[in-house]
Amino acid sequence: MEDLIERARDALSDSYAPYSEYRVGAAIRTADGTVFTGCNIENANYSNSVHAEELAISKAVQAGHRAFDAIAVASSERDGVTPCGMCRQTLAEFCGDDLAIHCDEGDDGYSTYTLGELLPNTITAAHLDR
Repeated sequence: MEDLIERARDALSDSYAPYSEYRVGAAIRTADGTVFTGCNIENANYSNSVHAEELAISKAVQAGHRAFDAIAVASSERDGVTPCGMCRQTLAEFCGDDLAIHCDEGDDGYSTYTLGELLPNTITAAHLDR
């Protein structure tokens, strides 16, 4: 898992965060082992900002991937940041409750959660079919 954390840390260098100065990087691994990275890209209109996790999964989906087994998230603060609610819902569109989410805590290592732990009872396509 350290490799996935390192890829998320590397993605920090591409972050554009002039407003919050809180850089975030993410690395998502597909079921076949391919890794896609993303970083946060802020906008003066905060609602138009792109989150690192969103960018990573979007790049993977654009490349044709639909199955994922892990994602790592790192911030410039190395504070164990977890995906926000919006990113959790985006992950839930393509990932099961068992998706491993590794959160960088710097020299102390990382914390690991499952998507189901961070987003219980999520909205799924099945809810829209009702």
